[in-house]
Amino acid sequence: MRVTDYSECEPALASPPGSTSETPNAPLAAALALSALVTACGGGGSGTAIAPPTDPTDQGVGRHYPSANNDEDAARFLLQAQFSASDAEMAAVRAKGYAAWLGEQFATPASQTGFDWLNVRGYGTISSSTNFYDNTYPGDYMVWNQLMTSSDAVRKRVALALSEFFVVSLSGLDFSWRSYAIAAWWDMLVSNAFGNYRKLLEDVTLHPAMGYYLNTKGNLKENVATNRAPDENYGREVMQLFTIGLYQLNLDGTEKRDGNGNKIETYSQSDITNIARVFTGWDFDQTQNVNTLEPVNRRNIPNTVFTRIPMRLIPNNHSALAATFLGATVPADTDGVAALRTALDTLFNHPNVGPFFGKQMIQRLVTSNPSPAYVARVASAFNNNGAGVRGDLQAVLSAVLLDDEARGPGGLMQNGFGKLREPMVRFVQWGRSFGIGSARGSWKIGDQSNPATQLGQSPLRSPSVFNYFRPGYVPPSTALSASLTPAPEFQLVNESSVGGYLNAMQGVIRNGIYVNAPDLPQSTSNTTNGYDIAASYTAELALVLDATALVKRLNLLLCAGQMSVTNQTLIVNALNATALTATSTDANKRNRVAAAVLLVMASSEYLIQK
Repeated sequence: MRVTDYSECEPALASPPGSTSETPNAPLAAALALSALVTACGGGGSGTAIAPPTDPTDQGVGRHYPSANNDEDAARFLLQAQFSASDAEMAAVRAKGYAAWLGEQFATPASQTGFDWLNVRGYGTISSSTNFYDNTYPGDYMVWNQLMTSSDAVRKRVALALSEFFVVSLSGLDFSWRSYAIAAWWDMLVSNAFGNYRKLLEDVTLHPAMGYYLNTKGNLKENVATNRAPDENYGREVMQLFTIGLYQLNLDGTEKRDGNGNKIETYSQSDITNIARVFTGWDFDQTQNVNTLEPVNRRNIPNTVFTRIPMRLIPNNHSALAATFLGATVPADTDGVAALRTALDTLFNHPNVGPFFGKQMIQRLVTSNPSPAYVARVASAFNNNGAGVRGDLQAVLSAVLLDDEARGPGGLMQNGFGKLREPMVRFVQWGRSFGIGSARGSWKIGDQSNPATQLGQSPLRSPSVFNYFRPGYVPPSTALSASLTPAPEFQLVNESSVGGYLNAMQGVIRNGIYVNAPDLPQSTSNTTNGYDIAASYTAELALVLDATALVKRLNLLLCAGQMSVTNQTLIVNALNATALTATSTDANKRNRVAAAVLLVMASSEYLIQK
């Protein structure tokens, strides 16, 4: 895998030189956040890890909780299914019921593609002054805009979850129009989010971004004379990470054991070597390419079409050897397209896929440590959507989001249930909850991966193909480690990331996002520099004189009503320590709102989503 570090992105969440934060109570926020993260890593307020709730009646998915009883229930569902919970959305969920509302989202067409957004913003321009074809920052702007503003929020939330299972990182792409390639990759995930896993797997395999990232692009057949063998990178990762995992699984996701109690591996080195032959002969499809001569550097620049169409087979580069893997055989001299079909069908139909994929979707959307019964129900939906169809992602997502463990109140009482909110999800929730907008339409939010000064996570910027964290990660030296309880997102947590998150969000919540040259698409600086991207806080400013009412609203929007009375009181008292009246300045009113939002987003009940 090629991994290259690019540094041309603007530090979009950083304040400009010489600026100071206007948010009060920052020390209290820091103390609350650090305490919250340490407490959460111990499994909850008691520091004791408790097993997730089981379904005592085991009567199926969503049967007992078909509708929300109140706004808190509706908000809890919305914050799992998408990024935020508006007043209108909570009302719609309560009126229609969970399943009907979700069905409407499945039927909603996808909004503007990331690829088209790049074109509208002019990022396809060929110029030596901007070099968009060599830069990655347009890809960052694109995906943040998609996450913050798209109308099809459920589809985008699922696509983000898929991007952490089928991983391609913008940091590992190094070819012309890499931002367009990552936009096309994102659009492919969005398009397949409510489709079928089999088609998704094929689209992933043949996508040019994946082809470059895991070396199927230009992968050549064996050559005995030079001792060359096919590259095994994708052959290995498509099994280990994208389909079946390392060990054979029961339907409920637990590992099968042999007669000696040992785990049973799903594949061998022979399987890798053989399946790698299938992934030879594929390369970028340049049949629609038109070169443009960039006159300053005298360089031919291709058009962007190849970044969004599947790779094509070059038959002479494809292995003609027989390939036997996972109990299937591709005969010698099989056409490359047919060989690929056999390989993907074999992977798709493997019994591991349902529990392996299903459990990770539960982890991304609902809880880090689902019960085996929950995993089994989701895996069963993958295996058969009720109409004999395997791999129906709508059925899988419905099973994940409508299951009794997701919807019932039991998880709220369990310290071991739920998950740490990912930093990028917190950031998007903030933007969507409080009316984020870009005054000049720049949407210049760059790579936020630096844990010391930024969020410590950025979409489509995983540090490796293994994602930002491993699905089985257990935080060491904690109460969770004693019980071997997975908490994947805690792999991002350390002293630097705690402080970086607080410092980044403190300035952003109060002032917005500082943008260089918001009037221009390129990375540059001019006299229009300023806070182009900011939240409106319209409803919150209307409540600003009533700290109790303000905190109550934030508790609903951000925590689905799960913040304790004790923590609410602490925050209200902190806000009231600074007097505010109807004649106070707009800046002071905004200070209070910003302080309230920051303190809620630093609380344990917010950081841990249940």
